[in-house]
Order: sequence, then structure tokens, then C-alpha cells
Amino acid sequence: MILIQNGKIYTMIGPVLENGCVLINGGKIAEVAKHIDAPTGAEVIDAGGRSVYPGFVEAHCHVGMWESSIGFEGDDTNEMTAPVTAHLRAIDAINPMDIAFREARDAGVTSCATGPGSANVIGGTFVAMKTHGVCVDEMIIKDPIAMKCAFGENPKRVYHAQKKMPSTRMGTAAIIREALMKAKRYMEAIERASDDASKLPAFDMQSEALIPVLRKEIPLKAHAHRTDDIFTSIRIAKEFNVRITLEHCTEGHLIADYIKKENLPAVVGPSFGHRSKFELANKTFDTPGVLDRAGVLVAITTDSAVVPLSSLPLMAGMAVAAGMDEMAALRAITINPAKILGFDDRVGSLEAGKDADVVIFDGSPLEISGKAWKVLIDGNVVFER
Repeated sequence: MILIQNGKIYTMIGPVLENGCVLINGGKIAEVAKHIDAPTGAEVIDAGGRSVYPGFVEAHCHVGMWESSIGFEGDDTNEMTAPVTAHLRAIDAINPMDIAFREARDAGVTSCATGPGSANVIGGTFVAMKTHGVCVDEMIIKDPIAMKCAFGENPKRVYHAQKKMPSTRMGTAAIIREALMKAKRYMEAIERASDDASKLPAFDMQSEALIPVLRKEIPLKAHAHRTDDIFTSIRIAKEFNVRITLEHCTEGHLIADYIKKENLPAVVGPSFGHRSKFELANKTFDTPGVLDRAGVLVAITTDSAVVPLSSLPLMAGMAVAAGMDEMAALRAITINPAKILGFDDRVGSLEAGKDADVVIFDGSPLEISGKAWKVLIDGNVVFER
């Protein structure tokens, strides 16, 4: 049992508690209150003069799949051999020994969604996991978390070079429609067969992987930067009555009212770095703040390894510098991504019953001078400075 006391507690679901306490028992948060008496035998952590946050949550990255300090041998992000690879699973490509995991958790990033990149039109499934451990299977929060799909420049560039479809945005949309329609008919055939094995359709692993999307068990995680690509992703989601999250949403600030009207969440970023291609021409740190003020549920992403995963809180700070409300920016790296990813019952806020993922900071995590003092995952201290 651990009692954190005297800290400035940012629960992310209620008011900030000055000189508050967090009680941890059995890897879970037992209580959060202004004052808690230390139970007999509890380890007491005095957070006086420091701030206490839920562990930060990265909603979209490729950590462990696009490894640090290595080229082809450690790059398992994109299977660039076919435009549809729905049956691929991120869990089979993640290396927990990648130094990026340690750097992330030492900076307070305790959970992340990681998965395939955007080379393919449909790339495979993302997994949600903790950033501490040696075996992926023991680090999982939820698997699968979403099915990756991609619009815009990346798939058309990859397959144009191979002289395959898609080489246009029309081709990309058509391939997604074809895959979803095929999976829909496959699913309906299975349902009609019921318990009669003789009537089952021939096994199709691609279609099988898309059934959870059609049943709304997981969303399409739609890579879309430009406004036209965002609208195409929405159009297809409506056609097939499937859930969707807007990933990157680089031009989302230009159509914030439309995104709010559709009641869609946006995972924004990476907003740091060079505008390396045309569809990033309108990239700006203004985007998350504009979307938040419009009432959109916003998360901020590093898209690691594009930007190091450890810089997630600093990216939120850059959004604040561009006009985003400070508490909104903190929500964008805690409770909001947990809600978008569908595991806010586990992480994203400091409240009783949730995983004891807690970060104690010297200074503000939104400032470059801020530094994590202690990081706990599942009630265990995994970093202390």
C-alpha cells in the first residue's frame, strides 16, 4: 500500500486538490481525497511542492514497431506488399526492449496505442498497452483497439511506385469500400449458416479481421490530414455504419464545426517538425485548441517515432503556447485519449478503482523545465529521479 500526500492533485475529472492525497492498494487507486490518514504499514511518498497527474496516454504511435537506432531490421511498421492487410496485428511486431519505451515511461507516458503505419489502405490492428514490461502479452490493456486505415498521400505514393492500385484518392476509397463490402457479405454468410458448418463460407482471414469493425466493436483509425480526406473517411464510415476516429486531423481547424457536428473525436499531430509533404501545408499547433473550443473530444499525439514518445507532454505545452487552454491540453494527454481509445475505465484520471498509473512532477509537464520525479505503473514505482 502506498500513500502519496501533500501533492497538488490533478484528477482530470474534477477540481485540482491542493495538498491532496492518493492512496494506492494492490495496483489500483483506492482513494483520492484532500486528506487520507496513512494506513498501518503503508509506504508514504511526500509530494510536497510537486504536482501529481494520472499517467499520460498516447493515442496513436508506432513505438516498439519502428525501433530506435536501427533501420530495416527494426522497422516493422508497414507491410508494403499489398494495399489491404487487415489481418496483421501490431502485437506480433512490438519489441518492448526498444529504448523508446523506457524514455516514454521515464517522462510519465504510461500507456499508449501502437500499431501499423499508413503505407497501406487498411493496415491491421492497433493494441493498447502499458509502457513498462518485457513481454507484450503482459503489457496489454486492450487488443485489438482499432483497425488502421489510411487516406491521402501515403498509400497512393507507395502503390503508385509499385504500379498498383491505388495511385489516386479514388482508388484508396474504392479499396476500402471493396474490403468492407466483402467483409459484410462474409459476415452475413456466417450468420446465415448459424450452427450448420456445411454452409459456412470459405475462411477469409482479411474479412474475418474486419468483422469487429462492422459490428462496431472497434473503430476504423483513419489516417487523414487534409479536409477532403477527412470528409471521405466520414462518408465511408456513414455508408457502412461503422465507428471512426480521425487520426492526425491536420486541417481539422479549418472544418472544426463539421467535425463537432459529426460528433467525432480527433487525435491531432504530430504538429512539431517540418512540413515534409503537401498535405501538411496547413500544419499548426493551433489545431488542437481550435477543435477543443469547438467542442470536439481532442487528444494530442507524437506519432512516435515521428516525434519521440517521451515528448508527449511537451507537445501539449506547445499547443498551450498556441492558445489552447492549459487544462484542456492536460486532458488531451490523459482522460481524452483514454476515452477515445475506449479504456477510460482503466486509465486517464485519478479516481478510485482505476489502475495506479501516477506521475509526480517537479514543475509543469507542459514546460521544458518540468521533470518527472516519480512514475508509477500499476502501483509500482518504475522511475524515480
